[in-house]
Amino acid sequence: MSQTPFRYHRATSVADASSLLAASDARPLGGGTDLLVSLEEGLEHAGLLVDLRSIPEGDTITALPGGALRIGAATRIDTLANDARVNAHFPALAQACAAVGTPALRNMGTLGGNLCQRPRCWYLRRAVPCHKNGGDSCPARDGENQYLAILDGGPCFIVHPSDPAVALSALEAVIEVAGPAGSRRVHIADFYVLPSERLGRETVLADDEFIVAIELPAHSAGGRQLYRKLMQRDAWDFALVSIAAVRRTDGDVRLFMGGVAPRPYRVNSSVEEDIASGGLDEDSMSALAQRAMYDAEPLSKNSYKVALAESLLRDAMRELGA
Repeated sequence: MSQTPFRYHRATSVADASSLLAASDARPLGGGTDLLVSLEEGLEHAGLLVDLRSIPEGDTITALPGGALRIGAATRIDTLANDARVNAHFPALAQACAAVGTPALRNMGTLGGNLCQRPRCWYLRRAVPCHKNGGDSCPARDGENQYLAILDGGPCFIVHPSDPAVALSALEAVIEVAGPAGSRRVHIADFYVLPSERLGRETVLADDEFIVAIELPAHSAGGRQLYRKLMQRDAWDFALVSIAAVRRTDGDVRLFMGGVAPRPYRVNSSVEEDIASGGLDEDSMSALAQRAMYDAEPLSKNSYKVALAESLLRDAMRELGA
């Protein structure tokens, strides 16, 4: 389904963008790598595209007092993958950004746009009636569901495609949001919502809101961090299963997984605590990995994801304990 022609405006400030996005047919534009495809597919509709990349300092990475880092939402994914400060203090994010798509997509896509991209469910993308586009059922439940959720699913079983979102969840990022009603700060744990909470969208953003910046707290800097991703192809693909693992300098462990749930999935806190205690042998790691997947409810064609998730969890435990 093709999109009718739209108007285009380069925002001159956050206030300018907020004012323009008050229009019901306006949509925020970052790199456009997902939005323009969504418009072409009929998943999104817009009469006005408001380009956020022209907002002054929108792509700036700023060191904050105490070791925190503020990242403008228009910062390119490739910039983050190669930034010396991000690699030194928040390597899980740098690794997640390096795992995104192709070199061309990383050079075009922005962090804000990546966090807000729409799911890749075949049925949704092809306008087959489903819960997320006004239908009354989920054709994927008994259909082509091999890439969909094994945890926290229902009534829709999408998985969120963002790699950086998984890393940012492990790092306890805070998202700065703006819109016609003003600005607010949202902890990333509250940013993504389950289909059971909101079917039409995957985040708490109102239609007229957009991400201004992402802040990484100082207490998440350093320690041991990693991001790993398993794909059907060797590169340039969405995650079948991914993991962001952080052992902070205070010893706390945080584990989040992608590709298994409609939003970044946090592993059971009791598993994190046992990993933080250290001294795990292979049998203990296998038992913890199985416990972490205890609540998994695979669909007819994606039970393989349970084994992939357990494998990634064991690998993460070894690296955090090295």
